[in-house]
Amino acid sequence: MNTTHPRHRATTAVLAGALVLLAAATGCSAKADGEGGGDSADGVRTGPGVSATTIRLGALTDLTGPYATLGKSVVQAQQMWADEINAHGGICGRKVEITVKDHGYDVQKAVTAYADISPDVVALPQVIGSPVVSALLDDVQRDHVLTFPQAWAASLLGKDAVQVLGTTYDLDMIAAVDFLTRTQGLKKGDTIGHVYFEGDYGSNALEGSTWAARKAGLKVAGQKIKATDTDLSAQVSSLRKQGVKAVLVSAGPAQTASLVGVAASRGLRVPVVSSAPGFAPQLMKTAAAPALTAMLHVVGAAPAVSSELPGVREMVTAYQKKYPGSPVDSGVLSGYNAAKLLGDDLKKACAAGSLARADVVEAHRSQTNVDTGLGTPQDFSDVNRPASLATYVLKPDAKAVGALVGVEDAHRAPGVEEYLG
Repeated sequence: MNTTHPRHRATTAVLAGALVLLAAATGCSAKADGEGGGDSADGVRTGPGVSATTIRLGALTDLTGPYATLGKSVVQAQQMWADEINAHGGICGRKVEITVKDHGYDVQKAVTAYADISPDVVALPQVIGSPVVSALLDDVQRDHVLTFPQAWAASLLGKDAVQVLGTTYDLDMIAAVDFLTRTQGLKKGDTIGHVYFEGDYGSNALEGSTWAARKAGLKVAGQKIKATDTDLSAQVSSLRKQGVKAVLVSAGPAQTASLVGVAASRGLRVPVVSSAPGFAPQLMKTAAAPALTAMLHVVGAAPAVSSELPGVREMVTAYQKKYPGSPVDSGVLSGYNAAKLLGDDLKKACAAGSLARADVVEAHRSQTNVDTGLGTPQDFSDVNRPASLATYVLKPDAKAVGALVGVEDAHRAPGVEEYLG
């Protein structure tokens, strides 16, 4: 029985059609819009994306695909951060600009968008989608463009320029199994279902649940689905026949709603725990809301936006004022946190005398205990390990901001260190 963690395996992204050839745009040599590397008038070394007056950042997001709601929240939160920073003089005496490109969760469109945007930015505080980030890994690493994915697959670890923020999907599922055994009465010999998307997201989550279940003496009944599968009646029927005592889901909000709603209607009223991307506050306005309230918990690296953490409360107040009518969901917190972290990196790089890309990456990787006040402290020094090992447990509450409330504060599930090896 091999328990070696799979994050050390090479990840290959295969793209249909011709490969897009990108010109290398490293921190000190390439020119972008007339901006070459060198020293500016203030003595700070610059490179692509940085002029004497401006720091340009990029976002490769989903505004028209399956994660459009998330994309909008992240974009708006990061623009709010930029506006706040600029109102106080910017960073390193420069105004921050964010150029947004919508890829609609299409990998080939994302590759083309990266080719278009990469010569003109110093970093990417947002790239949505594990498949998208996987396709761009080598280009981002070659170009030294510090990149924060809105994706948490362990396969994205191992690159200096790519930083998965918080935990990874597998660690969250280990925490989910631990939560079920501690609080929901699961015991040795029981079977738990795991419904998961094909691809890096779902497979990484399944790795975690399988490992944790084996340690706890449980069995896992896996059900792999596609992002286009929105009626999970067949999966629920199969899990019911297998006598599952709980279900894990690592998919999108539509799949979570279908799974829980169908399970409740067919008498499979068992605990369900979702990976963070599987929940959105809009679900609490659907017919599945009562079942979600009764059966669902959510695990992830971030607290609920209804949290009493002062930093979260300040962010929520500012966001509601700036974007009245827009839902305050996990994307707001995730996007704002990523932007704040990148801002800290840029300030640290400036203090060291260089805003060249490679030096921004170095400034980021030099930090071992970073706390934005929006969750748990993070360690960015080891490219092969998640920045945090602590997972929150949340549950739906239609009356709460973001429709989630905290159940358990961030904690490291038993066995995580053993799992990481």
